[in-house]
Amino acid sequence: MPKPLVALVGRPNVGKSTLFNRLVGERLAIVDDTPGTTRDRLFAEAEWSGVVFGVVDTGGIDPTHGGQSPLSVGSAEFIEQIRSQAEIAIAEADAILFLTDGQAGVTPPDREVADILRRNQRQRPDGTPYPPIFLVVNKCESAAQRAAVGEFYELGLGEPYPISALHGTGTGDLLDALIAALPPTPEEEEDESVKIAIVGKPNAGKSSLLNRLVGEERAIVSPIPGTTRDAVDTFIEYQGIPITLIDTAGIRRRGKIERGVERYSVLRALRAIERADVALLMIDATTGITAQDTHIAGFILEAWKSVVVLVNKWDAVRKDSHTMQEYTQRIRYELNFMDYVPLLFISAKTGQRVDRVLPLALQVQEERLARIPTSKLNQIIHNAQDAHTPPSRGGKALKMYYATQVRVDPPTFLIHVNDPSLMHFSYRRYLENRIREVYPFLGTPIRIVLKARRER
Repeated sequence: MPKPLVALVGRPNVGKSTLFNRLVGERLAIVDDTPGTTRDRLFAEAEWSGVVFGVVDTGGIDPTHGGQSPLSVGSAEFIEQIRSQAEIAIAEADAILFLTDGQAGVTPPDREVADILRRNQRQRPDGTPYPPIFLVVNKCESAAQRAAVGEFYELGLGEPYPISALHGTGTGDLLDALIAALPPTPEEEEDESVKIAIVGKPNAGKSSLLNRLVGEERAIVSPIPGTTRDAVDTFIEYQGIPITLIDTAGIRRRGKIERGVERYSVLRALRAIERADVALLMIDATTGITAQDTHIAGFILEAWKSVVVLVNKWDAVRKDSHTMQEYTQRIRYELNFMDYVPLLFISAKTGQRVDRVLPLALQVQEERLARIPTSKLNQIIHNAQDAHTPPSRGGKALKMYYATQVRVDPPTFLIHVNDPSLMHFSYRRYLENRIREVYPFLGTPIRIVLKARRER
């Protein structure tokens, strides 16, 4: 079910990333005093008064292009991309938090940003502007600073909300007003089809693969990167199984979002990953795996989605008897954080091995829904504990008492322990590997959750 989306926008160094971290409760955004640190949108979920909504952190908008740019020298070259990223988030948002700096007062860039926001507002049927814009005056740590926010009325965006994102002052009142303005989450019709998202960097062959899978020209195919603008759903039935194929626009590497229609693609692609069951990550064999491919893989993992890696354009690669093995080793090395994913070498252009794509994706989906009997799971955990002594700290050793699988989609295991803080990440990975030795969960991430229990 789609959740309301809130965009944080404003000129550089007004505290957007700090507020983002406070709203989502984690340090997901890089926080630095140097203007222009945030170059990519970051997306996460937040909750207030029982309402869950998405939050997008954007790079700072700086409409001034002269020598007075507050951006650091290292980030000045990204000024257009940062502005474009913010405009993308604005176009997709259900509400906007426009951040300004209470210590600096109203600046010319603030006035320009306010104009950008007004230009991007639409009109509801009743004539009210949409999305609603909340004028947030950050860095108001003192009572005097909070009392001086009246000057921000000149921006013409209504009542200013003085807050301190660093200390949390005033954020409660802001969130109460935000929640009241968010649209209600619509009820979705039940859809039991398997959702398969086709993702990858531009020109990896995503639309060509879609056309091969559906057997007709459903998507425009072009050698020009970025032809597909939106996430496009195609419904098919494969061996009696309903499938929704989600073709997405290519995800460009950081700082390379172009102005124009393509700039609206990235956020939609990431949201497509969110609503998918299985992602088909397409890698261009002619260029090999790149940093951006691993970046996209990270998006998929963060969303806890299953994945199949497709190495496309295999027909265009000059090969010998060792080429596939060398490619496999390289991809496994770069995606070492996803060593459970299957690889398939295909050519969407010629149809080579394309007939294996859907069966493999459906097999991965089945593994995503697999459940381990509690008795078998505890046997695996106890055998792992006997074979490799659990970690200890300060003379206190980790003890695992009981384990159960509490959910599927993705498979999630709850282990009752004496002290969760004693679980080192390497031992958690060891337990995951021991589980996969018995139940592979092909292409699917698994969660291990710890719960403290007193020792009897």
